Amino acid sequence: MIPTDNFDGEQHHRSDPPKKASKLAPSQRHRRKREIGPQGKKPFQSAPQTRFPLDPALYINRELSWLEFNERVLEEARDTRHPLLERVKFLSIVGSNLDEFFMIRVAGIQEQVRAGFVELSPDGMTPDQQLKSIHDRVSLMMKSMRDCFWKDINPALIAAGIQLLKMSELRQPERVKLSEFFAHDIFPVLTPLAFDPGHPFPYISNMSLNIAAVVSTPLGEERFARIKVPDVIPRLVHIPSEDNGPTRFVWLEDLIAENLGLLFPGMTIKESYVFRVTRNADMEIQEDEAEDLIYSIEESIRMRRYGSAVRVAVQEGMPSRIRDILIENLDALSDGVYELQPPLGISHLMQLLSLPRPDLKDPPYHPAVPSLGEEGEDIFAAMRRRDIVLHAPYDSFSPVVQFIETAVNDPNVLAIKQTLYRIGKESPLIPLLIRAAENGKQVAVLVELKARFDEENNIGWAKQLERAGIHVVYGLVGLKTHAKMALVIRKESDKLRRYVHLSTGNYNMVTAQIYTDLNYFTCREDIAEDVTEVFNYLTGYSCKETYRKLAVAPVSLRQAVTSLIEREMANAKSGKQGHIIMKMNSLTDVQMIEKLYDASKAGVRIELIVRGICSLRPGVKGVSETIRVVSIVGRFLEHSRVFYFENGGSPELYLSSADLMSRNLYRRVELMFPIEEPSTIESIKKEVLDTALADTSRARELQPDGTFVRVHPRDGQEIVDSQQAIMAGRLRSTPPKRLIPRESPPEV
Repeated sequence: MIPTDNFDGEQHHRSDPPKKASKLAPSQRHRRKREIGPQGKKPFQSAPQTRFPLDPALYINRELSWLEFNERVLEEARDTRHPLLERVKFLSIVGSNLDEFFMIRVAGIQEQVRAGFVELSPDGMTPDQQLKSIHDRVSLMMKSMRDCFWKDINPALIAAGIQLLKMSELRQPERVKLSEFFAHDIFPVLTPLAFDPGHPFPYISNMSLNIAAVVSTPLGEERFARIKVPDVIPRLVHIPSEDNGPTRFVWLEDLIAENLGLLFPGMTIKESYVFRVTRNADMEIQEDEAEDLIYSIEESIRMRRYGSAVRVAVQEGMPSRIRDILIENLDALSDGVYELQPPLGISHLMQLLSLPRPDLKDPPYHPAVPSLGEEGEDIFAAMRRRDIVLHAPYDSFSPVVQFIETAVNDPNVLAIKQTLYRIGKESPLIPLLIRAAENGKQVAVLVELKARFDEENNIGWAKQLERAGIHVVYGLVGLKTHAKMALVIRKESDKLRRYVHLSTGNYNMVTAQIYTDLNYFTCREDIAEDVTEVFNYLTGYSCKETYRKLAVAPVSLRQAVTSLIEREMANAKSGKQGHIIMKMNSLTDVQMIEKLYDASKAGVRIELIVRGICSLRPGVKGVSETIRVVSIVGRFLEHSRVFYFENGGSPELYLSSADLMSRNLYRRVELMFPIEEPSTIESIKKEVLDTALADTSRARELQPDGTFVRVHPRDGQEIVDSQQAIMAGRLRSTPPKRLIPRESPPEV
């Protein structure tokens, strides 16, 4: 769920490196970003000043709501209905989620405290109060994680023939063999770093696992040293065993601690303890001052290693004298120190997912591969006959690749334009776009360099595309381009026709197998015209604020959603049924929440499917009595954004790349696009929305106090697992019925 990068550094002290010359050609050395539009006008409006809500008691704290979401993920690790290694996966995800939460969210609050800056959250909490609440909740969660591992998952692993052992649990001959392995394969990699008057406190890199060792000289003097547990060696070291024996591992840090004598010859090893540091990774990029955006972002990636320490996890039982050395030299806040039972860095348990044990994993799911056209018909011909909607991962991502591949090989295609946000380390799209340029087509790609934790990948792709002669732009100053769109321009007879792909998710083959998203293919002229103008804005200049069919953030998306909600309010007040269903990842924007409260007061029935953070408080008398909020955590990550409005019996449905968060509405380029065929609207509503709202297996319902309660079937009601139900529907459909006939011919 969370992309992670390893940032390493072993310097005792760092000075800023000299600025390197740009690798781009002089003509390319400027930012591919514009700060103002024609006549000096700013192209997009800026966000309004933060205002306090009318009643802070009506809002759930964003950070605590996120922790509540992570608690739901932890529940999945405890759920014995999942195969064992899938439960290990969920526990690992909880750990990696917490890492990013501290690197980004907690780091920001700590910076406010350090600066003495007090800004109340919408629920009325000061930064200090938030840190205290976070510390209390996280302490309980970390204890629950260890209890889940040691009391539940580890015994089940042992019963399944998988053992995670300490060195002390091995027979002496095995310990000798492992020590030999240590001497040959681990010892050369290690670098012990001393701390004394002649050696400054060593730098502790972000996310690194470390051993704090106390050694004694021949004269009896105590010395402190730090040894980094290398992340280039698997955390779980496999122990060879006899045929048909259990699969056994020993923790790498335990193996190192067992052999510390080799690192400190002539010294006495008195004690050792494991600790782990999480640093501030939310590095701000000064775009307005950056002459070379790629260099600036590369530098910010390096600087992540040196951010302030936001969390220090120490092994349970570490003496106060050693703990104090760490806290003082890491300059850690007291609310950022956690004493834990090992293992620290529990996310490394994901290593077990590579074991060849299909009996302990979910049965493999092979997504449906729709036939997009008649015999001998390409995807363009299919799109001319009908709009196409595909639901990943239940439907294959391959038609998206096929769309670009067909454009690359078609001699009648003149140009391809595409946005890329998170595409991963390996992407079939990059070679296709390069081949398109080699085939003489005009290719323009917007690569968002500021996609957090994917910056390095995206910089590499941007440089590779530029070397191929592709027009690469990096977006807009102060805004991330989060919209997912591709445009193909094709010459047909004596005119040009445009083909469009829009999506709620990324152009990423890996996440397309585990994230639920909706892909929309169309050649409607009005939508194609809008997409063309959005691309022209991103690559050129424009002050356009209205579009034919699209709502575009930060220009018009907020206003569009607000108007749709207000229409439902007017219908409810006039005696018609007002009904709104919204599916998204997060709901935190105060103004949108207040508008939903207004709609509830007007009698509109509101059903929200919110996977993660939800700051709205449902079921409050006189405020949100008609609002229901559910969250689904299952095999796949619920990622699609869908907005449904009853509209007095003529339903409207929109798909979007945006959540209802202030950052999406004001600080990102996002799209919301309509699905207009009634049969398609009904199909998406039934499969995506109604199925989720009927879930009585993986769904939890938000209570007015901010907690979630698992939904159970009522007497006589069948158990519905929404994701399993959709998978089963795909398996029963041959071929998959996801091509929705257009009820009117496309505009030309």
